[in-house]
Order: sequence, then structure tokens, then C-alpha cells
Amino acid sequence: MRLKQKDYEPLVVAYTGEMSREKWLEYRRTGIGGSDAAAVLGVSPFMTARDLYYDKLGITPAIVDDDNWVQLEVGNLLEDLVARIFQTKTGYRVSQSKTMYRHPDHHFMVADIDYLAELSDGSKAIVEIKTTNYNNKDKWFRGAEETVPLQYEIQGRHYMTVMNLSRVYYCCLYGNSESEVVIRCIDRDLAYESELIALEENFWSNHIETRIPPPYTENGDLTLESIRRHHGTADTKAPEVCLEGDCGKEITRFLELQELKRELDKQIKILENEMGLAKGKIVDAMGRSCVASCSIQGAPYEIFYQPVYRPGIDKAGLANMKERYPGIYEEYVTVSESRRFHVKRKEREAA
Repeated sequence: MRLKQKDYEPLVVAYTGEMSREKWLEYRRTGIGGSDAAAVLGVSPFMTARDLYYDKLGITPAIVDDDNWVQLEVGNLLEDLVARIFQTKTGYRVSQSKTMYRHPDHHFMVADIDYLAELSDGSKAIVEIKTTNYNNKDKWFRGAEETVPLQYEIQGRHYMTVMNLSRVYYCCLYGNSESEVVIRCIDRDLAYESELIALEENFWSNHIETRIPPPYTENGDLTLESIRRHHGTADTKAPEVCLEGDCGKEITRFLELQELKRELDKQIKILENEMGLAKGKIVDAMGRSCVASCSIQGAPYEIFYQPVYRPGIDKAGLANMKERYPGIYEEYVTVSESRRFHVKRKEREAA
């Protein structure tokens, strides 16, 4: 059954032009924003649904700006420039939107969009401004096909839902010239939108309003970073914890997967040894050369064996620096924390 687009206007929450960041964050916590939507769906590369839950309740910020404040500041400073590039390349007149909106029916959905474009037929479209580096421009392609990174697509579809608009443009600057941008657009999909609304409503009603944290479903590294951010660093003096509930199932599953990984690692090691032997024969034939070529069944191939130079300092060098130049050592050497996870069967104590 084809869904019919409803006619509605978004509600104005607040004008954000002169608003402080603290006040803006306060308004943001009253609903799910566009950049939150991917976390609700469990596909954000930056935060988990649990992070978003803690953030909305003011328990722990989802993203700590201290670590990437330069990247965020560069993005903010370049917004107007990228918007001008988009306007020049498309011919659409662009205006900045300094307003936070709310869906009139689904009040848990808010939108704080970047810019609006006036299209040739007089209608409006949302314009999302993005910046990245040259190495990340490939995320806007799927092979030779032009695409939009998933978290940005979800963000745009969330905005179309709130604003009742039918198109989102993305303009992403990845270099320092007008030609080093990608421009993409997506159109509204009401079936997708219906699913998005249901998932966001479930998150808001069953977790935020009930104060029941959502389960972790994301990848392990993102989950561990979320836990570290919420609980803090290790406390070697903390008492031993007696695990209950589903932890027994999780430990059993972890041990099963660990054993499966050992078996797969054995197979991988055999393959790596065979690959190393083949590689050694090729490198031996190349001698000191860094590039070679050959023809296999009429198809040309190039082989590269390029040197890579990385500056570094070994353990002995660090010890020498600490002894000879303690001031420099203290200023530049940092200590990071990592934790090793290990499960072993505990021997029963003798009676």
C-alpha cells in the first residue's frame, strides 16, 4: 500500500542564532535530533544508543568535544564557505536556518538544520554541510556508485520527517578548492520514514521516559568505549564483583567464540604462511626494485614493494630520554590506559 504524505508545518522550538551552546544542548535534550537518529538505529560510528540515553538524561555527555574540538571548530568555520560553494555549483539560493523545529505529531523528533535551498520550482530543500579530509571522500562512493554515508542518510531522512520537505542535499568539502567537494541528494521515502518514526518512538517511550537504558547491540569497540566513558577508568582498589543474571550466558558464549577464533586463527596462520612463501619468492625475483610488472594469461599486473618510514622510539630510547632529559620526557610522553579482558575457570578451593 502506497503511503500518502500528510500536510503539516513543523513547530518552532527556539531561535538558535544568539543561543549559548549550553542552552542549545538543553533544548536538544528535549527530543531526538537528526545526528542522534543513527544511534537510535544502532548504526552510528560515533556513539551507542546507550550513550544517547545517558546524554538525553544529562548523565554523561555522548561525545566529549575536548578530544576533537579542532575538527569541530574547522567544520563550523567552513560552513558558510561550503554553503557558498553549493550555491555556486547548483544555482540554488541558499539561506541559513537558525531555528530548532519539532514535529507537530511526534514531539520526540526535533531538527536543527544547517541551511535551506530554494529550488527552481519554488519549493524548498534541506542542505546539509559536511567537511572531511581527502582520505574519507571514498565514503561518499560505493565502488563507482555515488552514495551518502548511512549515518548522514538517516540524519537527512529524520530532517525531512520533521520539516515535511521532500529533498535533502549534502555538500561535503574534502579539500581546499571548489572542485574538491561532493554533492549528493536523496528524496523522501515515506515507508522508510514510517519505520524511522516507530524506532525513535520506541527509544523515547521505552527508554528515555521510563529511564530504562537500552541494551548494547553495537560493535565491541564502540561498546567498550561507551562503558569507559560512563564508568570511568579502572580502579585497581575496587572490590571484586560477583556477576549475576545473564552474565553467565555471556561468559559461556564468549568462551565458545574464543575457542572458535582459536580454530580459525590456526587456519589463518596456515594461509598467512603460504602467502608469505609466495610473497618471498616474488620479492626475491624483484631484488632491490620497488616496482615490478608481469602478464598472467594476457592480463597485465603491477607489483609494488615500497619502503615505509615511520619515526618512532623504542623502550630503551624512552628509558634513555627519561634519564637524560626528564623535563622533555614529562612534557611529551603520555601514558594511555588499556585493559586486558581474560576469562579462566577458577579452581575450587579444597574443603
